[in-house]
Amino acid sequence: MMPAMLTDAQYRFLETSRVGRLATADAKGAPHLVPVCYAVDGMSAYITVDEKPKRTDIPLKRLRNIQENPAVALTVDRWDEDWSRLAWVMLRGTAEILHAGAEHDAAQERLRSRYPQYRSMDIAPLPVIAIRIARVLGWGDLSGS
Repeated sequence: MMPAMLTDAQYRFLETSRVGRLATADAKGAPHLVPVCYAVDGMSAYITVDEKPKRTDIPLKRLRNIQENPAVALTVDRWDEDWSRLAWVMLRGTAEILHAGAEHDAAQERLRSRYPQYRSMDIAPLPVIAIRIARVLGWGDLSGS
């Protein structure tokens, strides 16, 4: 479902793009930026932790940052040598970490349908980052190829 604040062009751009960059910051404001898979549904964007190798002795930096400072941004962009094709959409909002429940499960199902790689992973017990979209920014030609 398209959030009311997203234009049709922004929503299509997000739906057809495959990777975003999640920006978080710790309590002191030190930034952290990581590439992520995502899904937008309603007024939220979702990112799941997956089974790719990560440290297991402490929570991921992005999760620690959200616990300290829930203000986040998710940017999805398109680069091209033809600069007339450059474009990006940024979703800004407040993040929360979902560990279980109906929203957690629905988000993971949406992510599984969007990214076939998740279908063979056991992501069910893993947390989901839910970004409550408060502001949408965009720039460039958001149309397809």
